[in-house]
Amino acid sequence: MKIVKIIAVVLLVAFVGIQFVPTERNQSDVVPKTDFMLVNSVPDHIKSKLQTSCYDCHSNNTQYPWYNKVQPIAWFLEDHIKEGKAELNFNEWDSLSNRRKKSKLRSIIKQIESDEMPLDSYTLIHKDASFSKTEKQELIQWVEQLKDSI
Repeated sequence: MKIVKIIAVVLLVAFVGIQFVPTERNQSDVVPKTDFMLVNSVPDHIKSKLQTSCYDCHSNNTQYPWYNKVQPIAWFLEDHIKEGKAELNFNEWDSLSNRRKKSKLRSIIKQIESDEMPLDSYTLIHKDASFSKTEKQELIQWVEQLKDSI
């Protein structure tokens, strides 16, 4: 029984200790001129849905939840955001070539149609990030039009 207490104390100390390891915050007060919303005429209802459902992981300004202050959750979120931005960063949209933009738009359509995005792990906590059937159709239709206009 003494070994169990020792293991519990070590785990508790480790848990408390990792709370002091900082994470990189993905927050910026500046919206660059290359931002997707600035360079495209995005209807307000689509703009709002994109910001709610996509921009936390795919932009330079994440709205962090309260639990981001708890490790190892903060590490998971930091890694997730880095991966999302590496795949698509809406703040750098206008720096992409037209060919790359079309490719990204095709990918957006495909992932929304197949319910890959937004991720289930995200919508589990952020219920407002989920797309209704109507929102999904509107967004896909608008992205198709944008793709065709490039």
